[in-house]
Amino acid sequence: MKFRELSLYLQQLEKTASRIEITKILAEFFRKADAAEIDKATYLLLGKLAPNYKGIVFNIKDRMMIRILAKAYGKDQRVVLSKYKQKGDLGGVAQDLASGRGGNISVTEVYEKLLKVAEEHGEDSQERKVLGLAQILSLLDPLSSRYVTRIPLGRLRLGFSDKTILDALSWMEKGDKSAKNALERAYEVLPDVGLLAKEVKLKGIERATKDASPMLGVPIMPMLAQRLKSPSEMIEKMGEVAVEPKFDGLRISIHFKSKGFAKDVTEGLKSNNDKVKAFTRNMNETSWMFPELKLAESFIKADEVILDSEAVGVDETRKILANFQQTMTRRRKHEIEKISAQIPIKFYVFDILYKDGKSLIDLKYLERRKMLEKTVKDGRLFEVVAYQITDKPEEIKFQNSQKRKMGFEGIIIKRLSSEYVPGRTGWRWVKMKEAEESVGKMADTVDCVVMGYTRGKGKRVSFGLGQFLVGVRDNEEIKTVTKVGTGLTDEQFRELKKRLSGLEVKEKPKNYEVNKLLEPDFWVVPEVVVEIAADEVTKSPTHSSGYALRFPRLVRFRDDKDPTGATTVKELKKLLDMQKFDI
Repeated sequence: MKFRELSLYLQQLEKTASRIEITKILAEFFRKADAAEIDKATYLLLGKLAPNYKGIVFNIKDRMMIRILAKAYGKDQRVVLSKYKQKGDLGGVAQDLASGRGGNISVTEVYEKLLKVAEEHGEDSQERKVLGLAQILSLLDPLSSRYVTRIPLGRLRLGFSDKTILDALSWMEKGDKSAKNALERAYEVLPDVGLLAKEVKLKGIERATKDASPMLGVPIMPMLAQRLKSPSEMIEKMGEVAVEPKFDGLRISIHFKSKGFAKDVTEGLKSNNDKVKAFTRNMNETSWMFPELKLAESFIKADEVILDSEAVGVDETRKILANFQQTMTRRRKHEIEKISAQIPIKFYVFDILYKDGKSLIDLKYLERRKMLEKTVKDGRLFEVVAYQITDKPEEIKFQNSQKRKMGFEGIIIKRLSSEYVPGRTGWRWVKMKEAEESVGKMADTVDCVVMGYTRGKGKRVSFGLGQFLVGVRDNEEIKTVTKVGTGLTDEQFRELKKRLSGLEVKEKPKNYEVNKLLEPDFWVVPEVVVEIAADEVTKSPTHSSGYALRFPRLVRFRDDKDPTGATTVKELKKLLDMQKFDI
């Protein structure tokens, strides 16, 4: 397929607001695409070149793209900058400047050329990126130039994500969403939507989904805990359970291969050694954060294994576990050796999903725990999390109280008969935290997507930000739940403004639903996730989610989550319902 044809579909998608119409357009495209290119085309439709775990990034900002457009079209950079100021969209600028017909280059050729640009690194890599992208743009027609310019900037955003792609694959084959659940289940185990699209094209949905199983080096979506306030209700819904401590750490999936992983040219940051990969809950490969993992082999009795764990910093001075924010200082790449010496990490391992070529996710909890204890040796790097079995609500209350006194966040309650099921479904795992013992109070914090912000007044003028609007997920839509302007330190105001500075867009993103009374001064693309605490959830006629947070305050930035991991409208309703019950 020629890229020109893909760009016509992109234009249709850009003009379409209806979710079902977007799904149908995508399904039509997938029917036309052949198996050799559908994976690459799928990534491009999402404005990227690979799934998150590959770590492929362009690192191209507006200033560099202005240079690229000037070189591609033989214009002075001042001319390009002037047009950008008028349009506010470098894709539109490229479309205006492109004069050639183009149209003969294929989707696969464009993808491979973009991938080569993204892989450039080292001395003079910026110049090679400028030249490479300029050459690609010179081969394209004006409409194609519009979208190829936006992709390296991360601004293709057409209002849909991987889940809409899954719906479209169902529509492609079934003419409806009837295969959605099967596709989602396969995607949760093997979260590469391009690969799944190719498998569906080659095998059909039934075989493609049936064949999906854990793969070493590919992150599995984590199993998540539901919320229930009453231990009596927990036992009623879950039966006999295991109680584990809840850590305030960073959820990490550890993939170990004694013979080493084959080098993949499409990977960004490499592991500290070729035997270990470490993935966060949003499936980013972060082994560089943990140089300690070079010692993993000494603690693992297996050739291949996938472990689920919580990485927690250890405050050696006070001999206590560090909090989440201290642990997250690890994300500073240029100081990682120094930071790792200051804040040692320990991995508290609580599950095993794969061992020596065999998937374990369909085993029951106790079977997996027995396998885990045979596989991981306790020591200064790893520790298998202890658990206690009970069917008594009073014991759950006691364990929660005891664990909090010991410095844990609370407890996780796990059904003994449960397999490992990615996502937050059913009453398999339930979390219990301190707030859940207060009647009329919100039972948990809420992970929200920052949608926009307003200018600061008075003292906050210097911050460039006065308050910010946040929302929660409703399928692929983001719906408002509160504005936050209090409870932040001066440093948090500055940090948030810094994070949002490169994310502003002139128009409200397509997947935002916002009452006009709440519109901010600046819209931002959905990227930053924040954890918000509040006194309670209330019903709201103003906020598009139908709910509001009373007295909201920022707890922390959730760098380990992306918008797909934000709280949902359904979960907010559960939090509201839980306020009515005592333990």
